[in-house]
Amino acid sequence: MVPARVDMSADTRDDARAVELHKLVKDEKLVAALKHHLDELAQGAAFKGSHRSQQFLRYVVEKTLEGSFDSLKERMIGFELFQRPPSYDTGEDAIVRVTASDVRKRLLQHYGRSGGTSDFRINLLSGSYIPEIIYEPSTPAGHHEEVVHPPAVDPPHAEIAPPTRTKIRWVPAAAAVLAVVLVGLAGLAAVAFRQWKSTRTPAAMLPWSTLFRPGHATQLITSDPNTEKLQGLTGQSITLSDYANRKFLPGGERGLSPELEQFYLYYLHADNAASVDTPIAVSIARIVPDDYEIRVRSARSLRFADLQTDDSLILIGSPRSNPWVELFGEQLDFRFIFRNELNQEVIQNIHPQAGEQATYVPTALGFATGESFAIVALVQNPNQSGQVLLLAGANGEGTEAAGRLVTDKMHLSRALEFCGISPRGTAQNFELLLRLHTMAGSPGTVEMVACHRLQGH
Repeated sequence: MVPARVDMSADTRDDARAVELHKLVKDEKLVAALKHHLDELAQGAAFKGSHRSQQFLRYVVEKTLEGSFDSLKERMIGFELFQRPPSYDTGEDAIVRVTASDVRKRLLQHYGRSGGTSDFRINLLSGSYIPEIIYEPSTPAGHHEEVVHPPAVDPPHAEIAPPTRTKIRWVPAAAAVLAVVLVGLAGLAAVAFRQWKSTRTPAAMLPWSTLFRPGHATQLITSDPNTEKLQGLTGQSITLSDYANRKFLPGGERGLSPELEQFYLYYLHADNAASVDTPIAVSIARIVPDDYEIRVRSARSLRFADLQTDDSLILIGSPRSNPWVELFGEQLDFRFIFRNELNQEVIQNIHPQAGEQATYVPTALGFATGESFAIVALVQNPNQSGQVLLLAGANGEGTEAAGRLVTDKMHLSRALEFCGISPRGTAQNFELLLRLHTMAGSPGTVEMVACHRLQGH
C-alpha cells in the first residue's frame, strides 16, 4: 500500500487535504487501525498517568475523523470536553492550552520510545488543536529481497537443432488449444468469483435481499450528532416536526439569551455524521451488488418528501441523533425513550415476551466502560413499497455494533435463525435487541438479548 499522509496542521478546508482525510476515513481497516493505535497510546507509559490527556487526544482525533473542525477550537473544547460554560474566560482558564501542551510532550515521549513500532504517527503542532495524522506502512527491519542469478553458461559447442515441420505445426495448434483452455478457465473463474462473492457477503440474505431491488436505489441516511448534543446542552428535546422545519432552538418562554443562541447556532453550523457512521456506510457499500445504486445523505439535509419514496432506506442512529427514525417507531417493539431523570436514552420493550425486561437501561454513556444496547430492525416504509433498515444504539458504540452485525454474514445468519427466520427466505420484518459491553469507546462482547418478528410481511 502506498504510504498515505493526512496533514491537518494548516488550512483544514484546503481541498487537497480534505481529499487525503477522506481517503483515510473511507478505509475501514485504516480507521480501525488508527483507533487501535489510540488505544496503544492511552495504555502506553507516556499517557498512562494522565486520564485528562488521554481524553483530550481521543477527542481531537475523533473530531478530526468526523470532520468536525469547528469543534477543535479552544472555547469549544473547553465547553464540550471539560464542561466549561459557553461564556467562560479562556484568558483566565487555560485548561485547554495546558492540556494540549501536555499532550504534545507525551506524544514526543511515546514516539521517542516506541515510534518505530507503529504505522501511524499523531502530532499536535503548536498553536493548533487539529492533529496531524501520518500513516506510513513500515518495512520490517533487516528485510531485503535477494535476487539470486544462476551462473551464466554458454557452451561453445552447443548445437541448436533446426525445427522440423512437425514442430512448426505444433506451435499454432497448441496456442489455439491453450487459448480455448484459458477462455474456459476465465469463464469458470468468473463463475467461481460470483459464487465466492455470494458466499462471502450477505447481499443475498435478509435484510439486504429486500433492500437491494431492481429499479430502485438504496438511500443511506447518516445521523446528526451535533443536534443530539444540542438537546443535551439546552435540556430540550427536538421533535421530528421541529427538526424537519429547522427549528433547533427552544423559543417562547424557553428562549435563550442572544449570546447563548448565537453560540448554539455556531455550534450547529457543522453538519457532520458521527464517527461510527462512516465505517458502517463503507461496509454496506462493499456488499451492494454492482448493478445497484446507493446514495448517502445526512439526516439534516432531508425533507419529509425525500422519505415518501419506494426506494429502500437505511437509517443510522437513534431518534435522539436521527429524528427521522421516529417515522417508523410505531412499528417497533423496542423503542428509544429519553429519560430526563437519567439524562439518557433507554430502550422500552412495548411487548415483553417470556424472560424479557420491560426496560433496558444502559450503564455506559459514550466513551465509557459498562453496558449498552442497540437495535437492528427491518420495517416497512408507511404507504410505500420500500423497506427500511434501522441501525441504532443508545450510544455510538451500540450503533457501531449494530452495523458490524448486519454486514457480517455468519453472525447475521445465526441471529436470524435464532429468531426463526430463514436468512435466504421470503421477506420478514424483524427487530433484534443487542447487548454490548463497552470499554473506552469501543464495543467489546456483543450478544443478542431478544428477537421479535414484526407485522408487515
